[in-house]
Amino acid sequence: MTTDEGRRPEEPGTPASLREMPRDPRIDASMALMSEGYRFVSNLCDRMDSDAVATRLRLREVVCLRGSAAGRLLYGAEGLTRVGAMPSTVLHLLQDKGSVQQLEGPAHRHRKALFLSICMDPARVEALVSEMRLAWRERLPAWEAEGKIVLQQEAARLLTRAACRWAGVAHQPEAQLADEIFDMIDKAGSVGPRNWLAQMRRAGTEKRLRTLVEEVRAGEVVPEAATALHAIAFHREEDGTLLDPSVAAVELLNLLRPIVAVGRYITFAALALHREATWRELFRSGNLELAGDFAEEVRRASPFFPFTAAVTTRPITWEGYDFPEGQWLLLDLYGTTHDPRHFPEPTRFRAERMLSWTGQDEAFIPQGAGDVTRTHRCPGEMITVELMKEAIRLLCCEMDYEVPAQDLGVRLNRMPAQPRSGMILSAISQRAGTEASREG
Repeated sequence: MTTDEGRRPEEPGTPASLREMPRDPRIDASMALMSEGYRFVSNLCDRMDSDAVATRLRLREVVCLRGSAAGRLLYGAEGLTRVGAMPSTVLHLLQDKGSVQQLEGPAHRHRKALFLSICMDPARVEALVSEMRLAWRERLPAWEAEGKIVLQQEAARLLTRAACRWAGVAHQPEAQLADEIFDMIDKAGSVGPRNWLAQMRRAGTEKRLRTLVEEVRAGEVVPEAATALHAIAFHREEDGTLLDPSVAAVELLNLLRPIVAVGRYITFAALALHREATWRELFRSGNLELAGDFAEEVRRASPFFPFTAAVTTRPITWEGYDFPEGQWLLLDLYGTTHDPRHFPEPTRFRAERMLSWTGQDEAFIPQGAGDVTRTHRCPGEMITVELMKEAIRLLCCEMDYEVPAQDLGVRLNRMPAQPRSGMILSAISQRAGTEASREG
């Protein structure tokens, strides 16, 4: 529980100054982060026997945090900002300047309301699921003819098509856009030429979307009023002004990119179906009642983005620790959802945990914590889970396939992580008697 000022009440008679922050003795832990990847913060916290440890990354002091209380801090407290919290190599691929993630306070809540109206409207979400179903079915004959596919790549392509149709983003080079968005996600954790090339490609994507926004405002392109393109193009800030076209393009991309990113969760769902024969056969029988529980366990167990970060804008006291203004904080998302104190046998896949993004489990934070209407928690969790549920149904009920020998290992020092093979499916065929096969 936090106070209105974002500070946690201290134990009676225990001054904050009496609690000293554990400190990593290394001069810099950057190499450890690169080698340990998703396990870095948890390894550090376990070694220091604390859920809060100070260290240095690229010679910048950072406090590494894990756990539900840390989630409440980074997603619920006042006095924090996302500005300056991410390396520029990550920022320019996943958010960019002027985006909703870079805003705080009333400005953030006003812009966030735009995304809530788009992403948390059940009718709009169902429309997006329908577009994905259509795109998947359109690709099935080609998959059957090709003999084998890499699901991670194919999922990105069909989700790009679905997202563009749903958002009203017409006349875009879909294959090119899919590759550009996939690169933004896939190269966000890299440095050097691979990251630079992805940033250059993103600049081209933003330029095309900026032109599209300008054409909409000029009446040259007329999207339906219910589309995301229309909502973003004509969204007004608190002062009544339209978004700058460049910012509108960034926000449009901030809607399309996370939808395409769900393809990585779909890939991990297919991997889980391959490994969990009991669940696979249950769904293949047509009993999909627990598909949501399965999808949520995939979100908990799968390594997606490992951390989130913030910077204090004023001194803050939390859990007996004093953070000065300008303190960099790093929250361990992956470590929190794999903490055995909250999730017994965390490395075991157990869909019977019955997790849900709508629940009150403060340790279940794969896409953030706190009140989605007021904090930086992702507004797209409903979309993510519903798309995953439909993908599970399509994989189990509308197609047959084999999983050939391949390297399905997942390197936890690659960010974002993925099955090494990308999840190859072969001998694909449409299941007899399904709607897809009848339409074919």
